[in-house]
Amino acid sequence: MNSVEAKRVLETALICALQPVTVRELRSLFDDALGSDTVKMLLLQLQQEWSLRGVELVQVATGWRFQSRPEMREYLDRLHPEKPPRYSRATLETLAIIAYRQPATRGDIEDIRGVTVNSLIIKQLEDRGWVEVIGHRETVGRPALFATTRQFLDDLGLESLEQLPMLDDPGVQASVFDALAGAPEVQPPRGAGLTAALDDAGVRSQGDVALGGASDQSDGVASEKADDGVTGK
Repeated sequence: MNSVEAKRVLETALICALQPVTVRELRSLFDDALGSDTVKMLLLQLQQEWSLRGVELVQVATGWRFQSRPEMREYLDRLHPEKPPRYSRATLETLAIIAYRQPATRGDIEDIRGVTVNSLIIKQLEDRGWVEVIGHRETVGRPALFATTRQFLDDLGLESLEQLPMLDDPGVQASVFDALAGAPEVQPPRGAGLTAALDDAGVRSQGDVALGGASDQSDGVASEKADDGVTGK
């Protein structure tokens, strides 16, 4: 099989895939007749060939996938004008602390945020597949150590944690929170990513039961408790 035909096979498999595909899995398309280096070279060639299109080929934590480019978001949003609600800032701050300080305990998060962590926030992040327990700190009470998952990297379109932007600039901090809240990662044919992920989470509006409601006194003050819910804005 020549390189043109091999790229055609890879292209078809990746466009039809529902999840990122690893090089090992892509090699199986050719009965392992092509080595990993050859497959990677063909993927890079495909990536270049799609460089001027609205869809790009990228490598994320769990493999390779096609996704829409950020500049296509305003047009794709017109297909689904009712945007899904966003996670609250308190939830995103908790996630960002775990991402940048991992492994981190609830105590670490509370020291940085200055308020008690609502237990439902951690559960929400775990249910979303963005955070997991990777061990326990050898101290009093052996608190759980939280870290982000490969799913978290996939949803942000990243290959590794090293690609997370530095947070020195407040503007960068805001952009990171925006990305976590609903950055478009649309993958043909299913339109996956954070926007779809939030929609799949069943989040509705401020009228629904929110994290940090009256039954949980986490985060101290009323304004903070309200912020720890899922908002409809």
